[in-house]
Formats: sequence, structure tokens, C-alpha cells
Amino acid sequence: MKTIHIFILFIGLAIAQLFVPAQMIFNKESIISNGAAYKFKTQPVDPSDPYRGKYINLNYDVRAYKTTDSIWERKDKVYVYLETDSLGFAKVSEVSKEPLNTSKDFIIAEVGWYSKIEQELNFNLPFNRYYMEETKAYDAEVAVRNNQRDSLPNNTYALVYIKNGEAVLNDVVINEISIKDYVDKVD
Repeated sequence: MKTIHIFILFIGLAIAQLFVPAQMIFNKESIISNGAAYKFKTQPVDPSDPYRGKYINLNYDVRAYKTTDSIWERKDKVYVYLETDSLGFAKVSEVSKEPLNTSKDFIIAEVGWYSKIEQELNFNLPFNRYYMEETKAYDAEVAVRNNQRDSLPNNTYALVYIKNGEAVLNDVVINEISIKDYVDKVD
């Protein structure tokens, strides 16, 4: 009888271990399938994570918002509501400490700091790492950096899908070519 209970417990644990990652993958795929796509202008750096591999660390032009509300604490949640500018890039339409009753797309970011002098709230977006195949990561970082220096504006951006406050960084694009294809093309 004891072995049956252990076997049932083992099967339950195995199912749970498969369910959790499957649910995480399903949620991310649902955001990409049903979420709104936004383009964020980028500024790259190329570090490495020993557990997850090589990635491009992305800084964004969208990381601050002018507001007279000065009661912000570092590391607090901030609801950042988005819209697109005339060139199709993401821009902040408003920020809030609580969810607003609106149909606008939003992401939940983390407060960096508030500048009372400039009356500006700085925040950190939750999608700042784009992981790549290890052999291509350095070439990708160089390509992004070189294209950032290019005199053409808006030629490098991150394609991010947003749904119900969650975001998935789907791709980094240079001159309308996916970074994966761009690196292959340069080789």
C-alpha cells in the first residue's frame, strides 16, 4: 500500500513539473499571439549570464515620464500606459501607481527614481534582455552598436508584445531585418 502512495505522489510531482513550464510557455505564446506589438528604440550592451547564456542588454529611449506626482519610492510598481508616435514607436501616454480603468495597453515597470528638479519619473522596463545563440551574440551586439551609430534614425528597435500588463520581447530588428537573420547575412 505504501508503494502505491509513493507512486501516485511521484506521478503527481512529475505532472506538476511538466505543467509549470508548459503554462509559462503557453502564457508567453498567448501574449505574442493576442497582444499588441510595440517598437521600442534601443541602446545596447552585451553581457553574459552564466545560467541563461549570452544576451543583448537593451536600454530604451522610453524610460521616463514628466509628472508632478512626486511621491514615488524606488522599486515600487508603476503602471506605464503606452501609445505609438507618428513613426510607430512606443511612447508613454501616462503613468499610475494603480491600474487605470482604460483600454490602453500597459506594462508594469519598476520605479528607478523621481527627479523633483526635472519633475520626471524614471522607471525600468521588465524586458531588457534579449537572449541569443552563444555563437551569434557578440556579432549581434556589434551589429546593433554599429547601427546605433548610423546617421539614419530609428533603424534599431525591439519588438515587444504587450497584453494585460505582461510583455514579451520577441525580436530585435535592425533596418527592418531580425537580428538573427541580420547576423547570418553579415557572416
